[in-house]
This record gives sequence, structure tokens and C-alpha cells, in this order.
Amino acid sequence: MNFQPFSDEQARVIVNLDQAYHVWMDALRTLNDMPYNMRIKKVSGREYLYEVTDRRGSMKSKGPIDPEKQAEFDQYKTEKAELKDRLALSKETLTEQASLYRALRLPMLPADAGKILREADRLRFLGDQAMVVGTNALIAYALEANGFIRDAPQETMDFDMALTGLNADEDRPTLWKVLKETDMTYSVNTERPFQARNAKAYEVEILSAPSRIGGQIAQDRPRPIPLPEQEWLLNGRRVDRVVGVRDGEAARMVVPDPRWFALQKLWMAEKPERDPQKKPKDHKQGTALLDAVWLTMRHYPIDNAFFEELPDALKPHFELWAAKRPQRK
Repeated sequence: MNFQPFSDEQARVIVNLDQAYHVWMDALRTLNDMPYNMRIKKVSGREYLYEVTDRRGSMKSKGPIDPEKQAEFDQYKTEKAELKDRLALSKETLTEQASLYRALRLPMLPADAGKILREADRLRFLGDQAMVVGTNALIAYALEANGFIRDAPQETMDFDMALTGLNADEDRPTLWKVLKETDMTYSVNTERPFQARNAKAYEVEILSAPSRIGGQIAQDRPRPIPLPEQEWLLNGRRVDRVVGVRDGEAARMVVPDPRWFALQKLWMAEKPERDPQKKPKDHKQGTALLDAVWLTMRHYPIDNAFFEELPDALKPHFELWAAKRPQRK
């Protein structure tokens, strides 16, 4: 296996980027949770406190100004100004760490994927309702392994997300809101309704295990096709990592347990309906990732207990890999 551990400097920057991102995201979410704006407006000679509810200037009255309303208005203005300052400072730190990450040539996510993930995280959609699957997940696995997994191809022109919500909830953010907040040009591909594309032809494919189809409300889109093999990716313990993005930003990735992801890739490489051009990449990714888990991710044990958890469809792929797995030092 061609595995290259990160240097101490690279590992340090990864940790610092993670910390800087979470401070920035916490400030961003807190600011977004506040009313869009507040305003005092005179109506018929009397002052009223109004809450501005959106960027179009829609307002709702909170009643005539009195000492209590004036204190609420003053506190809002003070807290918002402090939050904006905190957001600006945390963004400055994050940008600096992202620049160092890029300079050290660490694994990077495409810009369009990063934008989607930042918006999904801001809206608390990521993790609770969706995770990253497909080739992009290997970037997070490299950070979890603390090194470059050279034998696992990472280049991809699209972005795959799997829905993970159990129950539909009208009050939660939707996938469509995430995509539209990211880029207003996203539209559903009418020929492939599980796919969305923006004006630059960047493709986002939405997948789902049959058990999670009910977690998407009826009005949401794109609509995924239930795939039984996606059930495997719900098992185990997910990886949660902050990675650098090619646009100089950072994004948080939540991806499946690497053992289950790797075995699903090996299974996909033998799936009769799979595009023959994708099968060699599936096999390389699955093998390289399992090797990396075996050699570097001891916190994801590959042992008899794990083997017994596997469905019959995956056991032959595990056994073929185990017969050739690399020697631990």
C-alpha cells in the first residue's frame, strides 16, 4: 500500500483548522439564530418596535416602545455588533489556517462541494439529515488516517450525499433549501430526478437507504432512489472531519464508517449493473481504504467481531481482502 503519513506540521494545521472552523461556525449559527434585524418605526405619531424577518424587509410589530421594549432593542443591537466582530475575527483565523492547509498540499475538497457542505452545516442539515458518500469521502478518511492514501483515486466531477433522517419533519431545513441557499441556479435534472445541477453543470446526486426514504418531506427535492446497499453505510461509527477546500475556505464532512464504506466499494466493483468504467476505481478505493484502516485506524477494529457483523453479501469481499492485507509493523 502507498501510504504517506502527514508531517508534524501538516497534522498541527489540520487540528488548528478544525478548531478555527468550529469557532467560526458557532458564531455564524448564533448570528443566524438572531432576528434578521430590529427597527424602531413611528406610526401615527407613536413609536413601535418592529422585527425585520427577512432580507426583503418584511416586518412584524412587537408593540409600542416602552422601557422594556427599548431595553430589548438596545440589547439586540449590542449583541449583534459583538457577534459580528466575533464572526469577523474567527473568519480571519479560519482563512489563515485554510491558507496554511493549502500551502502544505493536504487533501482538498472541490469548491462547489465545500459550498454545499458549509450551508448544510450552517442549517444543521449535515449529520442530522445527510452525510457525504462517494469519492469525496476519501478526503475525510485521509485525515482520519493521518496520511495520504495514495492508491485511492480522489478526483471526481460530482458530489454524492446520502439522506440519513429517520422521520420527516416540516420544521427542519430541507435539502432543496440547502442547495438554493448555496447557489440559486441549482435545478433538478428532469431525466434523473435524484440529481441536481447548477449553471456550471456541477452535479449533486442524492442517495438514500430504503429505511431513510421516509425522512424526507414530500415537497423536498431531489428525490433519491432507495438503494439497499446504502443501508450498510448506516452501520458503525461515522467520521466527522474539517477539511480544506480549493477556494481557500474550509468545510465539515460527515462520512460513513470507513470499514463499511470500503467494503461497499468492493461490492460495487463486482455489481453487474455498475458502470464498467467505474469498477476499477471502486476496487482501488475499497482496497486502499481497508488497508489504511488496518494499518492506521486502530480505533476502527477489523477483527472477528467485525467480520461476524457483516452481511453474507460482504463477507466474501472481506475474505479476499484479508488474504492479501498488508503486514502491520
